[in-house]
Amino acid sequence: MDNALKFYIDGRWVEPSGARRLAVINPASEQAFTEIALGEQADVDAAVAAARRAFTGFAFTTPAERKALLGRILESFMARYDDIAAAIMQEVGAPRALAHDWQAGIGKRHLEQMLRTLDSFEFRTRRGTTLINQEPVGVVALITPWNWPINQIACKVAPALAAGCTLVLKPSEIAPINAIIFAEVLHSAGVPAGVFNLINGDGPGVGAALASHPDVDMVSFTGSTRAGVEVARLAAPTVKRVHQELGGKSANILLDDVDLHAAVTAGVNGCFGNSGQSCNAPTRMLVPAALHDQAVAIARVAASAHRVGAPDDPSTTLGPVISDRQYQAIQRMIAIGIEEGAQLVCGGLGRPAGLDLGYYVQPTIFAGVDAQMTIAREEIFGPVLVIQPYTDEQDAVRMANDSVFGLAAYVQSASLARARQVALQMRAGSVYINYPSWDAAAPFGGYKQSGNGREYAEWGLEAFLEVKGIVGWGT
Repeated sequence: MDNALKFYIDGRWVEPSGARRLAVINPASEQAFTEIALGEQADVDAAVAAARRAFTGFAFTTPAERKALLGRILESFMARYDDIAAAIMQEVGAPRALAHDWQAGIGKRHLEQMLRTLDSFEFRTRRGTTLINQEPVGVVALITPWNWPINQIACKVAPALAAGCTLVLKPSEIAPINAIIFAEVLHSAGVPAGVFNLINGDGPGVGAALASHPDVDMVSFTGSTRAGVEVARLAAPTVKRVHQELGGKSANILLDDVDLHAAVTAGVNGCFGNSGQSCNAPTRMLVPAALHDQAVAIARVAASAHRVGAPDDPSTTLGPVISDRQYQAIQRMIAIGIEEGAQLVCGGLGRPAGLDLGYYVQPTIFAGVDAQMTIAREEIFGPVLVIQPYTDEQDAVRMANDSVFGLAAYVQSASLARARQVALQMRAGSVYINYPSWDAAAPFGGYKQSGNGREYAEWGLEAFLEVKGIVGWGT
């Protein structure tokens, strides 16, 4: 594409300062289909300076003006919707329907939700004689991942703009093309020069420079817990705000009154969605010990219904994982599960039969998993489900919360009242009862090593705002 070797800075597509390039790989073919430029410190400095210049004016626009801008962005986004979906299918390996309906579709939903949020959000409120004024935090750096790329771009860019911030986006260098199209969307919508800037690059070259930059007021990061720790360390000397959405190892508690067939089948499908590359996927299925063997049999059948294959094949439900590095990491975790004595129900090491090219992983289920096994404690980020038996409800809650992560949890029960009581005990930022529909208005973020802060709707907007109290404003 025309702008793959350029950066979007100060309202223009510009040449990078250096000559480093990176091939963008199609994970289904293992072949490069384009390349991007990799940014350096000089590019970061230019983008941050542009955002800083633009902030003074953009910060004092009215909420109505910013809402109108977001409306134009949504219109421009819809004009490029199919291009974004096609890019994600090619660079992430998402099956066509997933890429179109959800990977691209979730960006639309976030933009729509932020428009609704602005309809009711109060930037100024009175408390006695004091005015509470919520103001943009300043220049923000957005560092986003490859697994749900437009989701994480839209759920950061939309509230940052709605707040009146100016920003520099560093998307994943593994899946950058959808972000370049998104920058073209914003340009077409008439975002003022310097308000939005895009630099491609890797973590050490661009991510670190943004996190440590003295003129960046906030970093919003989504990615691994390991990388999140490094972002926080780099940001600490300048005491900038750090907002993080990190890893997960989410428990899915099936209580003893569920429709076991329906609950297990939906749980398998939830774990395997997006080839298991979702930080909030229900990767630990907790079932009553007395129902363990029945659950395993149902899970085996559910897994066999999945079709692993090319993203553009209409019958495919699971595409490849993103890269050879990710493929090898998943293979290592499967090997560890076997070595530690977990029962391999289906799947296992190596590619599915007949798929010798592409980063394809067999849908894999382990049963009889002990809570201390590596596969029960570490994030695998692939289509790998572990089934753990529990003795009673209290034991299930204890097992679910026995994790360094706390991004999401799931509870299934025939009794809504019972599910609610369990949900209230979960140490997780999001709890999903009986596989509900996705909600763009619900807060998203984690406890413990899954991060800090919340995204989506008003929580996402508040993340980019400072609170000022003006005492004596009125009598």
